[in-house]
Amino acid sequence: MANRRLPIYRLVLWNIDLTLVDVARVSRQAYAEAFRRVTGRPLVALPQTVGRTDSEIFFEALALNDASARGVPDRADASGQELLGRYTLELATAFGSRLDLLPAQGRALPGAREAVAAVASLPGVVQSVLTGTIRPNAIAKLRAFGLDTFFDFEIGGYGSEIYPKGAQLLSTRGRAAEKYGADIGADSTVYIADSTRDVEVARIGGARCVAVASGRSSAGELRDAGADAVLDDLADTRSVVGAIDRLTSAVSAG
Repeated sequence: MANRRLPIYRLVLWNIDLTLVDVARVSRQAYAEAFRRVTGRPLVALPQTVGRTDSEIFFEALALNDASARGVPDRADASGQELLGRYTLELATAFGSRLDLLPAQGRALPGAREAVAAVASLPGVVQSVLTGTIRPNAIAKLRAFGLDTFFDFEIGGYGSEIYPKGAQLLSTRGRAAEKYGADIGADSTVYIADSTRDVEVARIGGARCVAVASGRSSAGELRDAGADAVLDDLADTRSVVGAIDRLTSAVSAG
C-alpha cells in the first residue's frame, strides 16, 4: 500500500462511483444478474442508487420489484441477513465475471488518478474508501483503472454492511486510529464524495467534506447541503490537494 508511512494523522476517505470512476453500466448488469439468482425473479426496476449502499439498494429493489406483495424481510433479522449474504456473494461473482468490460464500458473520471496520487504525497495522510460498493467490487473498480495502490482497504467502509454510511465513517476512523496508533478526529478526517446524501454522511460521521459535482448533484446543491468545499471535478489537482490540506490545516500545523 503506497501511502502507508508514519506518523499518520490525517485520514482521507473517498467515495468511488461518480467520484473516482463511472462504471454504472457494468454495475447495473451485475445487480440484475445477482438479483435474479437470489430471488428467481428479474430485476424489472432498479431503485435510486446515488449515495446508497449495495445492501440498501438490494432491499429497496426487493420492495420495488415485489409484485406479489410478499413483503421484504427485515435486514436486521436472521432471514434478512441470510438473504443479504447470498446476494453479496452473487453480486461479487456477477461483477467479477465482467471485469474485462470495465475499461471498455467504464472510465476513470478526469483527474482522478492524479488527485489520489497527489493526496498520497501530503504529509501524514492515509487514504481509504467509504463507499456503497461491496469490498471485492470496490477494489476491482479501482484496480481496473490503476487506482488501487493508493488505498488502505483494510480500514474502509463498504456496501455489504447493514449500518448506514455515517456510522461506517465513525467505524472507519476508529480502525484507522487503531491500526496507525494515531488520534484521528473530525478535524483530521476528510470525505470526498459527489452527492448531497454523502455531505450529510460526513456531518453525521464527524468529518470534513469535499464535494465534487461529478455526479447527480450540482455544485449549488452540494453547497446548500453544507459541504466544506465544492469542486466542479477532480481535474485541477492543485485545487483538490489544496482543499484537503486547508480543511486539515490545524491538525497538520501540530
